[in-house]
Amino acid sequence: MAGEKKPSGIHTGHRKRVKDEFLANGLAGLPDHRVLELLLFYAIPQGDVNPLAHRLMDHFGSLAGVFHATHEQLMQVDGVGYSTAVFIRLIPAVAARYLADSSRVGEQYLSSWQLRDLLLPLFFGQRNELAYLVCLDGKSKLIVTKKLGEGIADSVQITTRKVLETALNCNASRVVLAHNHVSGVALWSPEDLDTTLRLRRVLWEAGIELVDHCIFADDDMVSMADSGVLRD
Repeated sequence: MAGEKKPSGIHTGHRKRVKDEFLANGLAGLPDHRVLELLLFYAIPQGDVNPLAHRLMDHFGSLAGVFHATHEQLMQVDGVGYSTAVFIRLIPAVAARYLADSSRVGEQYLSSWQLRDLLLPLFFGQRNELAYLVCLDGKSKLIVTKKLGEGIADSVQITTRKVLETALNCNASRVVLAHNHVSGVALWSPEDLDTTLRLRRVLWEAGIELVDHCIFADDDMVSMADSGVLRD
């Protein structure tokens, strides 16, 4: 980073060795605490950050736990200040933006795996339930992905009117519904299934096909289409 002070003393060589190891091999072989230590080099330009990396891992249980923590939760860990907490929160946000930017309007989405790659960044690290509608043209090319709503944990309302208006406003021929479960279980509830079947009937009457309903939990996804529940 421009303007970063070079660390001095005994830790200078250690930091360079860790950086060189990353440049040579990527993250392969690096334990999670060492990955976190490497990141902390850029938040805390001087000193030994290895103990802080261990404290963060011990406090939150995993690297994912560190990145999912709120700013306030991070600052409860001894040695984490305001700027360091902001930096840690920035990592998953930038990763999600990068993944989202990898998906381009106009690409064809013909499989659940392609939909997973498109939608996972939108749910990554979220603490509340979200719902999205993927609008496609008649050849399954992406028109736009629209957020339908956000609710508190385990609660998001998906209204028939909102879904229909969104699809019609985009001139979509096909749509995919997606939402997440913050409980960590990527399985649909009876209410999810009832909502899906109701929406499919309403959309069909408007000349729009509901292709799939994808449920996300962490990095897992279940497709109702792949599971066979949307078959006639």
